[in-house]
Amino acid sequence: MRLSEAWMYRVKAAQRDLIEACGTVRRIEERFNFGKSTVGRWTNGGDPTLMPIEAVVALESECGVPFVTTVLAELQGRRLSDPGEDAAGDVCVMTSHAELLRSAAELTTGLAMAIADGKVTPAEASSIDKVASKMQTAMADMRSALATIKARGGVNASLRLVNED
Repeated sequence: MRLSEAWMYRVKAAQRDLIEACGTVRRIEERFNFGKSTVGRWTNGGDPTLMPIEAVVALESECGVPFVTTVLAELQGRRLSDPGEDAAGDVCVMTSHAELLRSAAELTTGLAMAIADGKVTPAEASSIDKVASKMQTAMADMRSALATIKARGGVNASLRLVNED
């Protein structure tokens, strides 16, 4: 696969995740005045249509998660940072850990089933990619919680933040 194809699949997966995070296609149609077929093309991995920047900005503002922006930064070897990382103290490290393990198990199972016959189809790859996206979010939540724990000087035995407000 050429780099440009891999790049396109990453961006298309981020678009799909962004649209799912913002609700139904109908909601996006009504709230943002994008047509159903347009939104459908954005979520279709086989269609080369990319979201215009104003759509990315509007939808990422709506859901509060920079799905597409993060992928674009990663493709350039960059990472986004969240200015509100201290708010991550509300994320429980144990909950984050459990979600990460659940996602890892789901990814392992899905991949094992896909490669059992010696090949991975585009449909299987799309399904596995959805799970990988959930795992990436779980990993980000866990890293954020751990950063907050380090910044606040640790946790007590119940794994709650020591300096909770």
